[in-house]
Amino acid sequence: MTSALLIGYDPHAIPVPDLDGAAVQAALDAEMARFGEHGIDAAMTLIVWDGSAESTLIASLTERPWDVVVIGGGIRKAEPLLPLFEQILNLIRRHAPQAAIAFNTHPGDSVEAALRRL
Repeated sequence: MTSALLIGYDPHAIPVPDLDGAAVQAALDAEMARFGEHGIDAAMTLIVWDGSAESTLIASLTERPWDVVVIGGGIRKAEPLLPLFEQILNLIRRHAPQAAIAFNTHPGDSVEAALRRL
C-alpha cells in the first residue's frame, strides 16, 4: 500500500488571532480519512517550533519508508517559520530520501498534493 506522511504545524499552537484551532484540526482529520478513501496509508505529524520539533520529525520520518511526505502550507507560507521549513526539508532528505515531497495549500488538498507525486 502507498504511504504518505503529512507534516503540519499544530493548529492549537498557532499564535494567530481568531484562528479556530479546533476547526483546522477537524479539517485535518477529515483529510486523513480521505487518504484512506484513495487507498493511501497516511499518518500525520503536527509540530511546534520548539526543542521537540526535530526529534518528533525524525521519529515520524524513520517510522517506515514513506512514498511521499506532504508539508503543510501553515509551515511553508509563514515567513517566520522559514528556518523550520528548511529544517524539515533537510530532515526529509536525510531520514526519508526515498520519499517524494509535496506541498498542500490548505488542510483540504493534502490528498491531491500527495497524488501529484505518487
